Amino acid sequence: MTLNIGPRLRAVRKQNGLSQRELARRAGVTNATVSLIESNNINPSVGSLKRVLDGIPMGLSEFFAFEMPEDAEQKVFFPANELVEIGRGGISYRQVGVDLTGRALQILDERYGPGADTGKILLRHEGEEAAVVISGRLEVTVGDQVRTLGPGDAYQFDSRQPHRFRNVGEEPCRVISACTPPSF
Repeated sequence: MTLNIGPRLRAVRKQNGLSQRELARRAGVTNATVSLIESNNINPSVGSLKRVLDGIPMGLSEFFAFEMPEDAEQKVFFPANELVEIGRGGISYRQVGVDLTGRALQILDERYGPGADTGKILLRHEGEEAAVVISGRLEVTVGDQVRTLGPGDAYQFDSRQPHRFRNVGEEPCRVISACTPPSF
């Protein structure tokens, strides 16, 4: 039997009201370490897992005995108040579904405050992205192409191309996006 440590750690962390960043700080590890474990991109050694669990605090036996909440893979419908906030700062990313482990698609309700920007360093990752702007104005940079999109406009591109998003309007901007595979 293979134990899915990532979703278990995520459930325990959330039950204890901790963000990934706060758990990493308490455990003395990087935020990336917690994120990689939770997404099952790395399988931690027993020592590494114990160090992360010390930040909760929780012992290994309690961790493995933890009763997982309802299986997220069986959930089909998601009321607006159940979308999971994974953004920070002036950008809100509200994700459909709690645990995307094993999923091929990520859907986000993105909201950019006036002037909000994903950063001067362009993003790059495996996968594809597509979205439709619902309201506001969003400047999208993909490679050397830059375009300002308004309501009803859309984009789709290979996420390995350097890209950036910025609200250039004076009102909030809302975008519904899809990314495959999930990148958050």
